[in-house]
Amino acid sequence: MLAAIARRAGAALLLLIVSSAAALAQPQPTPNAKPANIDRNGVLMLIRSALLALDHANKTGNYTVLRDLGSPGFQAANTAARLSEIFTSQRNDKLDLSGTAVIDPQLSVLPEIVPNGMMRMAGFFPSVPSQVNFELLFAPVDGQWRLFGLAVNVSQSAPVAPAAPVPPAAPASPAAKTGAPAKKPAEAKQPEAKPPTPPPAAPKE
Repeated sequence: MLAAIARRAGAALLLLIVSSAAALAQPQPTPNAKPANIDRNGVLMLIRSALLALDHANKTGNYTVLRDLGSPGFQAANTAARLSEIFTSQRNDKLDLSGTAVIDPQLSVLPEIVPNGMMRMAGFFPSVPSQVNFELLFAPVDGQWRLFGLAVNVSQSAPVAPAAPVPPAAPASPAAKTGAPAKKPAEAKQPEAKPPTPPPAAPKE
C-alpha cells in the first residue's frame, strides 16, 4: 500500500493512511530499494513512537499530537479532524495498541530507502487474540526521520493448541505378561485291571 506511495516523487506525493482491517495487504519489499542504515534500537523507537502516538490519539480522541509528530508532508495532508475521521472505526472498536510498548515487532519488510529517499518498513506485533500489522513510511527532516505514512490493522492470531500427548500404555498384568500356566489336558482313565475270578469248586462226593 505505502510502497506505491513511496515510489511517487515530487510535490504531488500524497499521504495515505489505512485503518481498515481488509485494506492492508501483505507488504512486499519495494523494487530498487536500498537497505537503510539504521540500527535495531532506532527502528524500535520509530515504530513504537508512531504506534503509541496513534494509540494515545485513538483513546483520547485528540489527534493533534499524532499530526504534530509527522513530517511537513504528513501535516499538510492531514488535519487533526481528518485523522479523527480516518481512525473512527479503530476508536469505536476500542483498539488497544499499548502492547506495542513491550512486545518486539517482527519485520516482514526490513527498513529500506526507496528511490525518493524515504524510509519504509513493515511488520507485525504477534499477540493474542489479535495481531497488529503495520506499515510505516518516514521522510528525512533536519537529520531526523519523521512520520509520512501510516497503515495499521489487526488480524486474528489465535494460538494453536498443542497436540494432546499420547497416554502411555497400561502395564500388562503378570498373567498377561508371563502367560497363565496352561492346564494339563484331562487324561482318559484306563479301566482298572482285576485278577480273574476263579471258578467255583466242585462239590465233594
